[in-house]
Amino acid sequence: MERFIVNRIISLVPVLLGISLLTFILIQLVPVDPAEVYLRLSQIPPTDEAVAVTRAELGLDKPLYQQYFDWLRKVVQLDFGLSFVTKEPVMEELLYYFPATLKLTAASLVIVLLISIPLGVFSALYKDTAFDQMCRIFAFIGASMPSFWLGFVLVYILSLKLDLLPVYGRGTLAHLVLPATTLALGSAAVYTRLLRTSMLENLNQNFVLYAKARGLKERLIVVRYVLKNALIPVVIAFGMTLGHMLAGSVIVENVFAWPGVGRYIVSSIFNRDYPVIQAYVLFMAVNFVLLNLIVDIICGLLDPRIRLGGD
Repeated sequence: MERFIVNRIISLVPVLLGISLLTFILIQLVPVDPAEVYLRLSQIPPTDEAVAVTRAELGLDKPLYQQYFDWLRKVVQLDFGLSFVTKEPVMEELLYYFPATLKLTAASLVIVLLISIPLGVFSALYKDTAFDQMCRIFAFIGASMPSFWLGFVLVYILSLKLDLLPVYGRGTLAHLVLPATTLALGSAAVYTRLLRTSMLENLNQNFVLYAKARGLKERLIVVRYVLKNALIPVVIAFGMTLGHMLAGSVIVENVFAWPGVGRYIVSSIFNRDYPVIQAYVLFMAVNFVLLNLIVDIICGLLDPRIRLGGD
């Protein structure tokens, strides 16, 4: 297992370097000079002389390869520069807003698990029944519904009409219910369908027949053997979903005025705060990579064939 983990970590090095290079290049392709944006946000007239001085201060007058290596050296030290708007370190601001996003994502994942695992398992065990049909309809509607539209629907019904939950902001647990539910329902629908399919596939495997022939109880077979194997594709997709939730919370946070990283990055985009945008893109990309590493390790623990290369 140690060799498997080390090989996965080594394979991440070129991936992270590629991500950093791509992030740097994307910022270079913006149509507006960052020095001019910096001056405008600082309420300084962007004269030619002022722009030239600012470009020198920001290191934008150097060759691109030197700019990249200077930026990469700072990134390794977790230094993403200063925000054009607040003049504060970008990393400090990201860490200030990130706990709110992490809290929202964690609550959403709990909802996803509480919904998708029972529905997926029982939908497979009671295939083609009325319950299975209802679960399949839920999976279809939930996967097709845009999160921003679902958010507005929940606000209209639960907040404006029934006056059960607060509309926006962060405070009590009640403020967390609507945004977490909005963020979770789409993923819960997908995982219900995925787990159902995986359960049905594993229920038809030979090891289930052998287990029944040995006289094992059906509940034990389902819990110890079928569910364990059926969870492998779910766990693989789970890592991607967690990354998508962290990044996709941008829409939900803005709908519900949730003070997280998503709302912060939207305001940064409007202000063309390039250091923040660059740091956010790299931050989320690294999150995806690390989450995939964790998922690979978990799958290796669940299925020895993965960590042994199929032997």
